[in-house]
Amino acid sequence: MKKNILNKLLIVCCLLVMVSCKARKQVLVTRKADSAAKPADNKVSSMLTAIRAKQVNFNTFAGKAKTKLDINGNSNDVTLNIRIERDKRIWVSITAILGVEAARALITPDSILLINRLQGVYLRKPFDYVYKYASSQVNYKTLESLLIGNAVPELLNEKSDLANTDGNTVLSGTLEDLLYKLVLGADLKVTQTNLSNQNVGQSLQVINNTFIQATNRVIPSQIDIASVVKDKKIQVNLHYTKADFDVQQEYPFSIPASYEPAK
Repeated sequence: MKKNILNKLLIVCCLLVMVSCKARKQVLVTRKADSAAKPADNKVSSMLTAIRAKQVNFNTFAGKAKTKLDINGNSNDVTLNIRIERDKRIWVSITAILGVEAARALITPDSILLINRLQGVYLRKPFDYVYKYASSQVNYKTLESLLIGNAVPELLNEKSDLANTDGNTVLSGTLEDLLYKLVLGADLKVTQTNLSNQNVGQSLQVINNTFIQATNRVIPSQIDIASVVKDKKIQVNLHYTKADFDVQQEYPFSIPASYEPAK
């Protein structure tokens, strides 16, 4: 693997802005319409209440994902081990050939920390560094939501336009300079999230596929992310092979004394 993995991981963190799970067979979920979930009046406020009720609620999450990263045509296959402590931190370990850890990240609502074990360097940035790559409406909660298939909270607002298309519920609207569209299936689980800011040449599409049962929650096992930031084109395809909720986790992160700041 090329030694620019730190930069790749930083870009991925910014654009989304990943092991101690027990191995278990994934149970595929057949998604069906829930007549009790959808409100009869089909009003925005009632629909938002129903959608929020279908969001995955959790304290901790741990997942292992086979992942393909493609940045401007340069592709790498890696494994992401992801641990989340809700509203507090996202811990990511990225491994490549033979399970050797290449990089590690710790993302909090205030900061982003990255270490590159291949080059012996680290990066420490405030969270708002992501705004070089993403809209200012992207925040820590956005990352949490996308990683487990929840709706981005800011998109569930009363000013959204509501439509029904081919059995799907569609919420769309504008947040300042950000255009958004949220597509939900008949079971009100998120199947697609679109964000775009034409003024600065940014767009993000997230598609959720192949839903599975994980500790009595329903989440997508396949998350496909396509992003364009000016002249950068990034695709991230995650496939969860393990997923667990509300199991006690550790989030080890330390910068070795011999590491230097990345330039």
